[in-house]
Amino acid sequence: MKLWITRPMPPAVEARARADFDAEIRDSNLPLSRDEMHRALTGFDIVVPTLGDLFSADIFAAVPQPRCKLLANFGVGYNHIDVRAALAAGVQVTNTPGAVTDATADIAMTLLLATARRAGEGERLVRSGQWQGWHPTQMLGQHVTGKRVGIVGMGRIGQAIARRCHFGFGMQVAYVARSRKELEFPAEYVPDLPALAASVDFLMLAVPGGAETRHLIDALVLDAMKPSALLINIARGEVVDETALIGALQGGQIAGAGLDVYEFEPEVPAALREMENVTLLPHLGTATEEVRTDMGNMALDNVAAFLNGRPLPNAVTA
Repeated sequence: MKLWITRPMPPAVEARARADFDAEIRDSNLPLSRDEMHRALTGFDIVVPTLGDLFSADIFAAVPQPRCKLLANFGVGYNHIDVRAALAAGVQVTNTPGAVTDATADIAMTLLLATARRAGEGERLVRSGQWQGWHPTQMLGQHVTGKRVGIVGMGRIGQAIARRCHFGFGMQVAYVARSRKELEFPAEYVPDLPALAASVDFLMLAVPGGAETRHLIDALVLDAMKPSALLINIARGEVVDETALIGALQGGQIAGAGLDVYEFEPEVPAALREMENVTLLPHLGTATEEVRTDMGNMALDNVAAFLNGRPLPNAVTA
């Protein structure tokens, strides 16, 4: 069976793919074009796609009887794949949960600290050669330790963030989720998102992407936040109404934001790029050698299970 991997991978993953499978590895880091997605479904038995490879319902409609029988997604998020349409076409879908949890939580804390302590602004000041030395009121930011943090979504990543906030920084944790969670640390369950937003110093997003969470953070939620509050997003860009966020930042409704994802990435609005109180990262959530290798191996574990007729370790259902 022929396997197509749609992006270059860490060396260990590419070596395993070539050794264990009849694999072709695409040499571009750009998302698949429509023609390439058609080729993926008609020319290969298994495809390892990733973020940006938009396997939408109309792609499956154009290939009603695909040769491809498995999309072994590289990544925990799979909102770029219409899972219902895939399954209806006889194509199974898997993802790579677990491998990304700690690295993504670490980036959430990186963004929180960098934004609260104005680290990006300070680094730009030093690099510009304009820093004139220490003084008592220079670049005063926000203290993080002991503050109240609100976490939107308390799955694996949300819990990993909350654990760091509680045990590492002595923060008071509150959260909103579909249901109350049994946790190993104190955390207040707040069922109403605007109420949570109004009560915290930092609002951190850790929900999956998709239709259910698109623009979950809208003008109503942003209006509810304190003027001193920060928004941190390591989830998916479309979870935040980017236009509303820009308006809230420009109007002083919130104090700042730390973003690793964007609604229309890789496009980042000039308005965000020009704000000193916004920390911007290029979707680095899982960007460590170890984690990306683990993700690749997890995707290939799904491929191996499929080829050997075993249950898929990380099957995604509609």
